[in-house]
Amino acid sequence: MSKVEESIEVEVPVRTAYDQWTQFETFPHFMEGVERIDQRTDTMTHWVTKVGGAQREFEAEITEQIPDERVAWTTLGGEVKQAGVVTFHRLAESRTKVMLQLDYDPDGFTENVGDKLGFVKRQITGDLKRFKEYIEARGQETGSWRGQV
Repeated sequence: MSKVEESIEVEVPVRTAYDQWTQFETFPHFMEGVERIDQRTDTMTHWVTKVGGAQREFEAEITEQIPDERVAWTTLGGEVKQAGVVTFHRLAESRTKVMLQLDYDPDGFTENVGDKLGFVKRQITGDLKRFKEYIEARGQETGSWRGQV
């Protein structure tokens, strides 16, 4: 199992950052390699990704969700094995620290080499930067889900 921890500060209130993160179907706008996410229920999502020419589909279950604080998930079965949590920290009225922690199990030779070369960490860093650009450019969330899991 490999681990990545990354964070970024965004110039929006914690509620705005959190609410946008709950809009999983918008992830392709800022996550490289994510082609589509379908939210099937409050806790189940179906992902379609394409990284390095390899397309994968998998299910992810939201295991914990506390408004304005955290969203945690784990994948279910299949080739993609990961679990993670994103936490939201109020720094000021309109400034939030978004922290992402991911545990993942690289599959096969190519993914293991990519892991050793820091590919996943660089991808997550880029995804967080694109999230920052996305939410700051909009200034408001595209929607929200305020339920708790």
